[in-house]
Amino acid sequence: MNHNFHLVVDNVDKRFDTKQGEFIAIRDINLRVSRGEFVALIGHSGCGKSTLLNLIAGLTTPSDGVLICAGREISGPGPDRGVVFQNHSLLPWLTCFQNVFLAVERVFGGKESKSQLNARTEAALNMVGLSHAMHKHPNEVSGGMKQRVGIARALSIEPAALLLDEPFGALDALTRAHLQDELLRIVAETKSTVVMVTHDVDEAVLLSDRIVMMTNGPSATIGEILDVKLARPRERIALADDPEYHHYRKAVVEFLYAKQKRAA
Repeated sequence: MNHNFHLVVDNVDKRFDTKQGEFIAIRDINLRVSRGEFVALIGHSGCGKSTLLNLIAGLTTPSDGVLICAGREISGPGPDRGVVFQNHSLLPWLTCFQNVFLAVERVFGGKESKSQLNARTEAALNMVGLSHAMHKHPNEVSGGMKQRVGIARALSIEPAALLLDEPFGALDALTRAHLQDELLRIVAETKSTVVMVTHDVDEAVLLSDRIVMMTNGPSATIGEILDVKLARPRERIALADDPEYHHYRKAVVEFLYAKQKRAA
């Protein structure tokens, strides 16, 4: 069943019991993601983007339906999925190197030597341009660097899917732009399969192969899926004057602000 797809979300609902009764966060979610594809989830606050990502991460379980990653049903968190949150969630008493090493050791510690684990850790930090800061603690590096460590940690375990929950949402515009460009480069290099939650239209168009647009919650579902057929590698400056880029951007903006007026 669906073996051609790397990530499968089949008829998924997520309901929560509250004091006011049952709350339907998302319903009837059907999504197929191919290996090496970059998919962005976009929508207004409360549309269930993070709920869906948490289900794919295995941090919560669906009320109905099934999720599959690399041919196996998702039943909890696992090393086949690397997750990066908006809050970098680094351990402050460990250096950047040690934060990444922890993940590497957990996944590969049983079958690799200490020097191999060290090499994996260094390679991951090198990939995000942090070789020079690997022995600093999180409080000694910038917000952008903390997010780079988070991305390095997620990539270090060689996940089948990389899950990003607004990883650049708390950063200033310039740092955010630098990290988007970095992510484009890393994804091209690693050929990672990526699902990313964002509320930034330009970010979604710049990075994605497809943009999944969610309807407003509660009881949110997929409203439209937009194929972004911009050639790769993508250059931010070149795209600024590209009519095709503006066509995609306009389609997402129209969905968000005309078809899905922001809930009051």
